[in-house]
Amino acid sequence: MGQTCKTFFCTSSRVITSLALVVGSLAAAHTAIAQDTPLISGGVGFFTITNGGRTTYIPVLAPVLAAPLGPRLLVESRATILDSFSPKRGGQSGYTSNSFLGLSYLQLDYLANPHATVVAGEFLTPFGTYNERLSPIWIGNFVDAPLTFGLGTMGTGSSVGGMLRGSAVSTENVSLDYAAYYSAASTNEQFNAERATGGRVEMYLPQKRFELGASYGRVLQGRHSNFVGMHLWWQPAESPLKFRAEYAHGEHSSGYWMEADYRLSHFGGTESPIGRLEPVFRWQQVFRASPDSTDGLPSADTNRVDFGLDYHLPHEVRINTSYSRQLSSSGNRNVWQTGIVYRFLFPTWKGK
Repeated sequence: MGQTCKTFFCTSSRVITSLALVVGSLAAAHTAIAQDTPLISGGVGFFTITNGGRTTYIPVLAPVLAAPLGPRLLVESRATILDSFSPKRGGQSGYTSNSFLGLSYLQLDYLANPHATVVAGEFLTPFGTYNERLSPIWIGNFVDAPLTFGLGTMGTGSSVGGMLRGSAVSTENVSLDYAAYYSAASTNEQFNAERATGGRVEMYLPQKRFELGASYGRVLQGRHSNFVGMHLWWQPAESPLKFRAEYAHGEHSSGYWMEADYRLSHFGGTESPIGRLEPVFRWQQVFRASPDSTDGLPSADTNRVDFGLDYHLPHEVRINTSYSRQLSSSGNRNVWQTGIVYRFLFPTWKGK
């Protein structure tokens, strides 16, 4: 499953704290102004991952809150609630179960002007594109994140502090977007973050449907390491083809991934039985320069190829299937993944 949240197993007190923050924001929005109706969206899914012959089962709920507080303020949050069931090791029968609840982000946005939005709180680290755009379970083509996800996202995928983002230039021919952030050090189990800074810039050509961007991140504590990255997105006009690629480099490792998907909508349209099919392909490589147990990447040079076939059912339901072959000096293995996801959206109450 995509890296949508931090990897800790919650106690009941942390669950209550996270829910209280979201419910409190919702109540504040209702008190502030009734016509700005908060929305709850997200996805619910069930996934299986067979890695090296061991199958893990993961039911997951990922709700998203968007609560306007007047014309310029917006509260945004996404949570992940899941259980994972995996076979016991050592020849024991039965399964072990691990529960998790955590917030991927909880932020307050101030819409300063058409070119700038000020963000405060816990937000997704703006490095590369996967973390912000493809990590939701109802968007990503594959159940798991790219191998290079940990580079530049500081491992957790989230930062705690402030961010300035927006569109510097926007015309019919070109759009230049930016994001710059500062994260404070936090050891809170729910809002865990390193002291870091960085940002991303990207150029989008609307007529070509082509985007090119660069990212930078620097950890300001401990190892004081730098991360750099580049990304490319392209969707040809009047074509269902989508192509995405990303490269990231850190002190101890580097790597890239390339992904293409092509929905067969030219066979009777997107609602036809064949038109609902979407073959997907991803190629990944990781290069290990020196050992590092903190970046989340494989311990040795790794090649991986992913073949997938997604099927879009009516009423925002999607089935994901994929087969991956991973080659590394630490061992070769096959990875099979399946999932079914339902995307939902509804207002929290009736607006004016």
